[in-house]
Amino acid sequence: MSERSPAPGGLELVEALVNTLLDIETGADSLDTPEVRERFGLTEDDLPAARELRESLRATLLAHAGHPPHRPVTPLGELLSAAPLVVAVDPADGAAALVPARDGTLTARVAAAVAQALVDGTWTRFKACEAADCHWAYYDRSPGGRGRWCSMQVCGARAKMRRYRAKGA
Repeated sequence: MSERSPAPGGLELVEALVNTLLDIETGADSLDTPEVRERFGLTEDDLPAARELRESLRATLLAHAGHPPHRPVTPLGELLSAAPLVVAVDPADGAAALVPARDGTLTARVAAAVAQALVDGTWTRFKACEAADCHWAYYDRSPGGRGRWCSMQVCGARAKMRRYRAKGA
C-alpha cells in the first residue's frame, strides 16, 4: 500500500512482517500463503505465534505514533524476552551486535532488529499508520518525525477528505 521506502536495516524484516496483514477489516493475511511463510521461515504450526508477534509489534508501532493499541495484545517486551540472542563480535573491526542464537527463530530475528534499531536511534521513528482501517507499518522519514500515515496519497488523503467533509456538515 505504501509508496514509502522500506524501513532501514533489520526493521525492513519487521515492517514486512507487520504488513503481512493485508486488510485489517477482512483479515486477509499473506501469512496464509506458503511463499510468504517460507520467506519468514515459518511452518503452519508457527502461525499463531507469528501472528501474536505481528500484532504486538503493531500495537507498539501505534504507540510510537501516539495511538492506543488496536486491540488487546501480549506486550512486545514479554514476547521478545524469550528470544535467544548472543553478542557477536566481528574480529576484523571489533564491531559488536546482538544476533539470533542457534536457530534464528522469527522472534529472535525481530528481537535482534529491534535491538539494533535502538542502537541506531531508528526504533521510535518506526510507526503504524493512524488510519483505523490500515495500521500498516512504515518508517517515518519526515523532518520532525511527526508522520501520521503510511501513504499520504491514500490514507492521508482519505483522512483529510473526511475532515473537510465534517467541516461542511
